[in-house]
Formats: sequence, C-alpha cells, structure tokens
Amino acid sequence: MPRSLKIAIQMDPIEHINIDADSTFALGLEAQARGHVLWHYHPRALALEGHRLLARANPLSLRREKGNHFTLGPTEMLDVATMDVVLMRQDPPFDLAYITATHLLEHIHPRTLVVNDPAEVRNAPEKLFVTRFPELMPPTLITADAGAIREFRTRHEDIILKPLFGAGGIGVFRIKPDDENFNALLETFSQLYREPLVVQRYVPAVRQGDKRIVLVDGVAMGAVNRVPAAGEARSNMHVGGRPEKSSLTDREKEICAAIGPELASRGLIFVGIDVIGDYLTEINVTSPTGLQEITHFDGTRLEVPIWDAIEARLPKR
Repeated sequence: MPRSLKIAIQMDPIEHINIDADSTFALGLEAQARGHVLWHYHPRALALEGHRLLARANPLSLRREKGNHFTLGPTEMLDVATMDVVLMRQDPPFDLAYITATHLLEHIHPRTLVVNDPAEVRNAPEKLFVTRFPELMPPTLITADAGAIREFRTRHEDIILKPLFGAGGIGVFRIKPDDENFNALLETFSQLYREPLVVQRYVPAVRQGDKRIVLVDGVAMGAVNRVPAAGEARSNMHVGGRPEKSSLTDREKEICAAIGPELASRGLIFVGIDVIGDYLTEINVTSPTGLQEITHFDGTRLEVPIWDAIEARLPKR
C-alpha cells in the first residue's frame, strides 16, 4: 500500500463542474479513495517569489453528491513544492496564461511530479503535436496565408476550418464546395486570430462518430464514440454530440501503437486522442476528458490505471 500522498489539483472553479462528466472529479475521487490528501487552487492563484512557487489554495474533499460535491477548507498559502503530485487540469484555451502556468510549474517538476509534464504540455499543443504523425492524419494544412487555404480547398473541395488553439469545437466550420461564405469566413478569422488556421479535408466518416481514445503512459485503455447531432459537423458533447459505447478497431490500435512510445517518453501520462474513420485528428494533453463517459458504457474506471501510473513514477524521482 503506497503512502498517503499530498495532491494539489490546479483547475478551474470546482463549484462549476458537472460531476457526471468531469474527468478531474473522477481523478480526485480515486485519489481520495486511495487515502491521498487533496488541495485545490486556480491557475491564477500561482505566485512565484524567488525560488518558491506558492498558491493560494484550499484543502479539498469530494463526494458524488449533486449540489454538494465538495468541501473546501480554510484558504492557505501553499508551498507547491511540498506536494507529491500536482494535477494540471485547467481547461484550455491554450493561451499565454496557460503557457505561463507551465513555466511556473517547471520550477517544481519533477521533484514534485506534475501531470502531465509541464514542458511537454507546452511543447505539444493539440493541433500541432499531431502533425508529427502526418501519415496518420487526413490531408492537413496549417497556415495564415489565404492563398494557400484557397489552393488547398481547390484540391480537396470539402474542408474543415478551425482555429489552431481552439477547444471544445468552438470556431470549427465545415466548408462545402458550393459554400459562398468561404471568403467572408477567412476575413473573419483574420480579424479574430493572429495565429494560423488548421485546414483539413473533411472526413465523411465523422457522421459515424469522432472517437475519443484514452491512453495511459502510452497504452490505449478505453474509448468512447461521439456522434454528431443531425445537421451538425461537430461531435463535441456540449454542442449535442451523442456518446456511444465503443471498442478499438485494428486501425485505431495501429495508431495508438505508433504514437504511444512517444507519449510515454515525454511524461504524458494521461492523453486523449481523437480519431475519425481511419485518421488521427488531435492529441489532447492539456486537460483530457472522457473518463466518466467510458466508465458509463463499460465500467472501466480509467482513473485507476492513471493513478497506478502516477504512483509508479514517484519512486523513480
């Protein structure tokens, strides 16, 4: 039986989470069940002074009780380096505030184990890290150049446009060959974003679902399929996507085997990848989700192997 660990959870306000869907909540409950002690703080509460990383934090206890799912103890100035583990679980967008948080956490990692490794999180934005595996992806272009986007559309006709650092399906558009809004949309994107766009050939298999596969230390552990609502190109649950029970196809096993060693070598313990048809579309390392949806369909509590992997890494430090 491992010793009781001190766990700090860096996340958005805990009072706003959906306890039936939130993966951080599932991770916290499992840590608590193992006898670990929890603290909660918001990323904005971090403060670096000299060599000390501090956070205005609260002791935390959790329970699966709607409307009464947490208790916070008195606020204290926590020396984050005294923790055994920090779970970096704030939601995207992956902006300068997020990047700054990874730099701050590097002051304590790996003496305090940060999950996922903050430097590797910074180096692996969802829609950029996946481009290291172009042979697994649909045809994809990343650029801010309108001419290059028009040429890509001419070749592939039916395309998806999305912001490079977007999340949750926000700003994702399907542009069909006869869509007259294409130029206006490019103009709008150029006004809203300084970053390049991601342009991908539309994959019709998305009508059968966009599969979330969870990998733990580089090993595929479970999956849930997310089927778009009628008339919707996005499969995200909060825009009407329907979760379905799923298992891995041979192609998906091949994808996971190809990327798994790279994930494990980078200290990316909990990763969620998105697969549409035969194609890998994203590698999510910032605050992956899907644990409770997978548990709902097959009873596989992936928070258990995630904590097994975390605990296994601690003696190596």
